[in-house]
Amino acid sequence: MNTEILGIILMFILTVLLAIPLGRYIAKIYSGESTFLDPIFNPLEKLFFRISGINVRQEMTWKQHLVALLTINFLWFFWAMFILMNQGWLPWNPDENPSMTADLAFNTAISFVANTNLQHYSGETGMSYLGQIVCLTFFQFISAGAGMAVCAVVFNAMKARTTDKLGNFYNYFLKSCTRILLPLSLIVAIIVAFNGTPMNTEGKASFISMQGDTVQVSRGPAAAMVAIKQLGTNGGGYFGVNSAHPLENPNYLTNIVEDVSIILIPIAMIFALGFYLKRKRFAWVIFGVMTIGFLCFLIPSVYLEMKGNPAISSMGIAQQMGSMEGKEVRFGSAASAYWGITTTVTSNGSVNAMHDSFTPLTGMFTLLGMMVNAFYGGVGVGFLNFYIFIIIAVFISGLMVGRTPEFMGKKIEAREMKIATIIALLHPLMILAATALSSHVFVANPDIGWLNNPGFHGFSEMLYEYTSSAANNGSGFEGLGDNTVWWNVTCGIVMILSRFLPIIGPVAIAGILASKKHIPESAGTLKTDTSTFGLMVFAVIMILAALSFFPALTLGPISEFFSIR
Repeated sequence: MNTEILGIILMFILTVLLAIPLGRYIAKIYSGESTFLDPIFNPLEKLFFRISGINVRQEMTWKQHLVALLTINFLWFFWAMFILMNQGWLPWNPDENPSMTADLAFNTAISFVANTNLQHYSGETGMSYLGQIVCLTFFQFISAGAGMAVCAVVFNAMKARTTDKLGNFYNYFLKSCTRILLPLSLIVAIIVAFNGTPMNTEGKASFISMQGDTVQVSRGPAAAMVAIKQLGTNGGGYFGVNSAHPLENPNYLTNIVEDVSIILIPIAMIFALGFYLKRKRFAWVIFGVMTIGFLCFLIPSVYLEMKGNPAISSMGIAQQMGSMEGKEVRFGSAASAYWGITTTVTSNGSVNAMHDSFTPLTGMFTLLGMMVNAFYGGVGVGFLNFYIFIIIAVFISGLMVGRTPEFMGKKIEAREMKIATIIALLHPLMILAATALSSHVFVANPDIGWLNNPGFHGFSEMLYEYTSSAANNGSGFEGLGDNTVWWNVTCGIVMILSRFLPIIGPVAIAGILASKKHIPESAGTLKTDTSTFGLMVFAVIMILAALSFFPALTLGPISEFFSIR
């Protein structure tokens, strides 16, 4: 077997093997059970809650959870705006990088608060060390922790018999940051730092290249940001080209570590659900559906990138290394395709190759990963998106077999279905409406200078930008000139709506169901931990995705594919 294929198989198997015990550990944390890190973090957490005046024993309703989530994110947004618009004169800026304009700061602040990390700037020249650490890296922790906290709220609602009290948001949030994200980030940061990723406070270094040119190389506290950007499915790079940069991803070992980190916690959260609810079979069904979807995108992408560009192959030119445009030789085409799919089925968005250079159908599969936005997904919110599809599948299945739709002992009625339907339709609405609007503006003003690649690929670039924003992903087809007022503002609006409305919906449904009377399982209860139900959920996801996005994909990557053959 090709060694490149063995490499990606190793990465996936390693991820699953690590995710199972991590899922058990996460379930213990959210259940309030003791763990081996208690002696370290219990005193720190007690001190924090004492200073803040937060009573973690006071349980919240689902509405109070959402108020807490939205309030702290609102405050974080203004903190980010202040740092980004004033970093030019603030301390810890050895390279003297300028402050951001208001529109770029607006986009960047929302991007990192929303766990998107869409970057319309280049890290080396666009950020001070103060902005990189106390703003962006800090936000990568808290945005991921917030997503995990609301997921824990839904876990609690699914477990509860009949209650309106669903734990304490601040308790879930702080424990997600300190007990899960921080220890794992420390391990990953040490590995990448010892392999060559800088972790210092020094400015640019000079060296003379083999051509005799003097080159300035940026340094700084990169290793810390690299670790949490992957583990928190944030994706924002310290350097402009992200993990394709040799200092951010030095070798194949760091590539494995970073790629495993991308989907480790999203998969672990699924197993955590099984341990938390004591329904391991249900968790394996969810994992199976997500993995089937993941493989449907991964296998053809790896094949297409290893086969190479059909336009070049038709000329009789051998491509032994596959399609290597925009890829790093130290990783190869297969590992680049694997990263491209893992980063887009999650809300990570980091890259080790330029997605704009993928063959057209691989580009389509990366788009589909973000359009579905539920095959693993982001930390915490990935399951929330999948939860919406479960509710829809339960309702449809109940109608098909003539049974009352029930999930975890609670009847699914009109109110819950209305919310689920609105949230399911919101994602394609945000993507397609924004893309259509931008396409209209570009056609009316063709000299505006947005697109370096007009035609089918240019449409794909605009579609990708809004799909990435709506999926809280942050990657891009970088042929797009995106640092303009139009793109900064419109993408910012799409990001903030697509982050919080899909959180509000599942939490509301879970809270409403938790307050209903519990109905014991009987012979007439619809089983949701079977392969049959798993296939039903998969069919619902794929049908909704096809109906929503196939026309747009036809205008972009599919048309481009046929045009180069």
